[in-house]
Parts: sequence; structure tokens; C-alpha cells
Amino acid sequence: MAKTATVHARLTPETKKEAEDILKTLGISISTAYELFYKQIIACGGIPFEMRIPNQATRQAMQEARDGKGEKYDTVDEMFQDMEVS
Repeated sequence: MAKTATVHARLTPETKKEAEDILKTLGISISTAYELFYKQIIACGGIPFEMRIPNQATRQAMQEARDGKGEKYDTVDEMFQDMEVS
């Protein structure tokens, strides 16, 4: 029996590059990342993160954040103080 198996995946070049850059910064190889992901699938008995379709308000907030809109804070404490006042 083989000691390893090969996995082939198709993804956009942008996604691949961005993920590889992050993994490189973390000092983790792509193979190790795949192994970690697969082990988490096994440990969780499914995808190891929540998968939901965001509602309209969440989608709008996400788009505003991508567009650079919304409140910006220098510290987490400032953010929580603003939340308490609202």
C-alpha cells in the first residue's frame, strides 16, 4: 500500500497564490495544509467550519467592508465602547 496519495484540485490562480502566500508566511507547505484540512474533516465528521448563506444585511455589511466603508477603530476597546453607546 502507498504511503501517500495524490490529490488534484482546481481553483483560480488568484486563490491559489493568495493561499500559498499565507501558508508560506506560516511556514506550512501546501501538502501539510491539505493534510491538516483532511484531518479536521475526519475529526469534525464534516467540513470543519460553519457553512451558511449570509442574509442580506450581512452581505451588505461584507460589501461595505470590502469597499472600505464603515467605522474604523484604532483599538478593540474603542470598538466596544462605540457598540455600548449605540
